[in-house]
Parts: sequence; C-alpha cells; structure tokens
Amino acid sequence: MQDYFYSLSDALFTKLEGDEQLLVGFEGEDSDFVRLNRNKIRQAGGVAQRKLSLDLIEGKRHAEASVDLAGNSEQDFNQLVETLKNLRQQRVLLPEDPYLHFSTDINHTEYHHDNEVINSHDAVEQVLQTADDMDLVGIFANGIQYSGFANSIGQRNWHSSANFNFDWSCYHAEDKAVKSNYAGFVWQQDKLTAKIESIKHQLAIISRPSKTIDPGCYRAYLAPSAVSEIINLMSWGGFGLKSHRTKTTPLIQMLEQGRTLAASISLRENHARGLAPIFTGSGFIKPEQVQLIKSGTYQDCLVSSRSAMEYDSVTNAESEYPGALDLAAGNLPVENILKELDTGLYINNLWYLNFSDRNACQLTGMTRFACFWVENGEIQAPVDVMRFDDSVYDLLGTNLLGLTKKRELILDASSYGQRSNSSIELPGVLVNQLRLTL
Repeated sequence: MQDYFYSLSDALFTKLEGDEQLLVGFEGEDSDFVRLNRNKIRQAGGVAQRKLSLDLIEGKRHAEASVDLAGNSEQDFNQLVETLKNLRQQRVLLPEDPYLHFSTDINHTEYHHDNEVINSHDAVEQVLQTADDMDLVGIFANGIQYSGFANSIGQRNWHSSANFNFDWSCYHAEDKAVKSNYAGFVWQQDKLTAKIESIKHQLAIISRPSKTIDPGCYRAYLAPSAVSEIINLMSWGGFGLKSHRTKTTPLIQMLEQGRTLAASISLRENHARGLAPIFTGSGFIKPEQVQLIKSGTYQDCLVSSRSAMEYDSVTNAESEYPGALDLAAGNLPVENILKELDTGLYINNLWYLNFSDRNACQLTGMTRFACFWVENGEIQAPVDVMRFDDSVYDLLGTNLLGLTKKRELILDASSYGQRSNSSIELPGVLVNQLRLTL
C-alpha cells in the first residue's frame, strides 16, 4: 500500500509544468463491519477503499480534487493525470488564496501499528457467546486505516493503524437500555466480559420501577461516556485559534474574564496516541501534544495551516477541532464511586447536547439509557429521562469533586465515507451538583 502510493505520487510529479508544486494525500482502509441485532449477526462485510487527494499549486493559486483508486496502476495513473490536467485548467480561473500555506521543510515520518490485527470472526464469536440471550444491538468495526502524504519537494509520510471499535446497546424493553463501547488496539476478552457482566447487572436494575425526581440540583457521577459528550460540545469552536481571534469560542470568558476550571482539569490534544497520523494534509508535522487547558487555565490553541498563515502562528493540527483528546485522571477509585457519590445520580450517558448560552459555555441535554438513583452508596432505581442545563465552569469547576483514576478510551464510531480516526481518553467525573430543569 505504501509503495503503491509513493509510486503513483512520484509518477505524477514528473507531469508538473513550470513552477507548479503538488501536494498528494492518501486515505485508505481495509475494514470489517458486522451489524448485530438481538445478539445475532444481521449484516457482515468488508470495505477496502483508497483515495488520493491532489492540490496543484502555482504561486498563490491552487486547485484541489480527490480520486478513488481502483488498485490497477495503469488505470489509476491515467485517471490521475487527467485530473491533474483538469486542475491546471481550473486553477487559472481561480483567485489567489491569501491563506494558502504548506510546509516547505522536508520531514519524513513512518509509523506502522498494523502487526496485531485481531481476527474479526473470533472477536464477534466471543461477543455472541458472552452476551448469550441478551438483546444486544450494535456495530463492530475492525481493520487497518492508512494515511499518507507526499509532495513534489521530496517529503514522504506514512501512517497505518490497526484498531477495533465495538459500539453497542443491550435492551430490557421499549426505551430501557444500557449502552456501552469497547475500542482500542489490542482485543482482550476479559475486558469484553467485564463490560457485558456490568451491563447484565445494570439491566437487572432498570427492570425495576422507574423513579421520577423533581427538577433541581443533585449530586451526580458522570461516567466517561457522559463526560465525552460535554467535552465534545466544548470542542465545537472551543480550542481553535480562529474562533479565539474572532471571539466565537464558547470559552470566551476564560480568555476575557479570567474564568477558570478546577485545578485538577488538564486537557491536551495527544497526537502521539497513534490512531490519527502525526502529519497534516499540508505536510506539517504535529507536535506530540498540545496542552489546551492546564490546571484549569487555558493554555494553547489548535492551529490549522490556514489560521497559521492568517494570524502569523505555527501549525500544530490538521484542523481546529480536536481529534485525540486526553483529559488527565484524578484520584477517585472507580470501585468506590458509589460510596463517594453517596446519594444522587449515576449517569452513564448524556444525549442531544447543545449550547443554551454559548458565551457562558452553558450546556443543555438529556439523560438517556442507564441513569440511576443512588442512596447511601447503593443503586436503588432507574431514573426517568430528564433534561439538564448547566455550565462547564460549574461542572468542571466550582462543583467538581473529583475525577476517577481509571480512564476509558473512546473511539469515534462514525463511518460516513470512511472510518473516523478521532478518539478521546478520559475519566469519570463526580460533581457536587448537576442542575436538572425538567
């Protein structure tokens, strides 16, 4: 795959004219997908796809296109040469791009994490046996993802990563369900078993009569999957340089009013995780980490190549939306979390989040799936769906009681067009109060 990409790129570079420069990107995957319902395989198949992107540059004008590859070198090359001719014709009609910015330094990188591809058949068989007669519905995805970059200056970059993502729910009846996820690089049956056993325990609880609670403020524990929804909404404009300079970031009060989160909150973009490539589509090499928030205080922004040009900064990310977030752990043992919660809400998932006041980073959303009422450190009953409305400055600031020692790696299950390589690793969060509105 790597050699095929480089050979096509080198052949294209011989077709350049005059002062033209060419940036070539590669995206591909060899993935298995298995859809389950009622713990039976309903659909299974594989996807093998490769795509080449071209950016033909002369001066400040450039034109871009992408081409799906067939795997036949002569057919692919002929199609790419024709695309190159079309881009050349289009480029002369385009205006100059004042924010065009690509790397002119040559930095080669090569990363392979594809020696431990798990067997999809074996993994799914373990799911079927462990879940047994449970009403399990979900999608299992597994395989290798590829990314590459080459330019006519001489730079070469390659990245391949083998990973899996199993996203599923188990239903009791109607809308009563428990949602879970297991993802990573190395499949471990004992982890899968532990997660399914935990779900069986939670299903037994949600079979009890539901408890309706009044709107108000409640002590709460938010599991990692619920915390990820909050962090992901913060990320929409929260950490990009352009949103900060244009003052559209939901964290504007951290920048202009000196507001902070709790000292235990440290959030970084961890490019070294190995799921997404360390290089950008314009040839820049990302730093291993970008510290976004340190000890509750805002530190650095994510900077795309275009923002770097516009605001005279340094490129440190592909885009200004994070793709490898890492929230530092705390010191709360997960096994003692019910005791630490004492009386209040145990929330596994949040749903349909949006800003109720963007400038104040105020969020609203719904509880969903397994949300439990806890008294004296013991789960008593499932709680009916409720809406919350609260500020990040309270949830992760003034009302934060602690973070768990254990963190969970969550891979984005999106597969529109291709499997996502975004991820987040984070702990659970214990808060003194969460405001429920209805």
